[in-house]
Amino acid sequence: MVSWMTSDSLMALIKGFVLCASLIVAFGPQNLFILQQGLRRQYLLTTALLSTFGDFVLIGISVGGLGAVIAANQTVLLAVTLIGGLFLAVYGVRSLCTALRPNDVACTMTHSGPATLQGAAVLCLGFSFLNPAAYVDTLFMIGGASGHYPLHERLIFGAGAVLASALWFFTLTYAASRLSPIFCHPLSWRLLNGISGCIMLGMSGFLFTTLPVSF
Repeated sequence: MVSWMTSDSLMALIKGFVLCASLIVAFGPQNLFILQQGLRRQYLLTTALLSTFGDFVLIGISVGGLGAVIAANQTVLLAVTLIGGLFLAVYGVRSLCTALRPNDVACTMTHSGPATLQGAAVLCLGFSFLNPAAYVDTLFMIGGASGHYPLHERLIFGAGAVLASALWFFTLTYAASRLSPIFCHPLSWRLLNGISGCIMLGMSGFLFTTLPVSF
């Protein structure tokens, strides 16, 4: 046990936590669904647990080997970087457009949530496994970043990422349930989408700066 908790292992844990935390705070479809569930105070524990489970599965797959494959193949890494950058740019623009259209923001509060626990579970798993952003973040970004670590440090890196994911999902779900009065106002949703759009566009720009000059 002690041999696993070296300074390198601790740094891997911290870097996994920080990377996942920096990726997960951008408000895409999954986070907005979780936020809405929290604001409606519907199936909070189910929402937080299943969202964490989804990231646990995807992160586990990524640090278990796929990330190393991506990191070792420059062509695949280039393609993944391009896809990730374009995806984040598109969603960033979408978020900013939503922030500029009050009617689109207001409808997110009037839309009814899932009526049953099973419905909430299906939607939550759908946002985890059918959301392209989740694959960009976990399989590509986290998996690629963990690729240069030895196996045991990749697992620790992944554990740090899962810890950040769980902390975020539970915090977002339960904190949102306390913020209903604030988010009843469309202006709050516009600000939320505006900040989200800026974060995603910034991340997209960073990805494009990492591309080879010869591309």
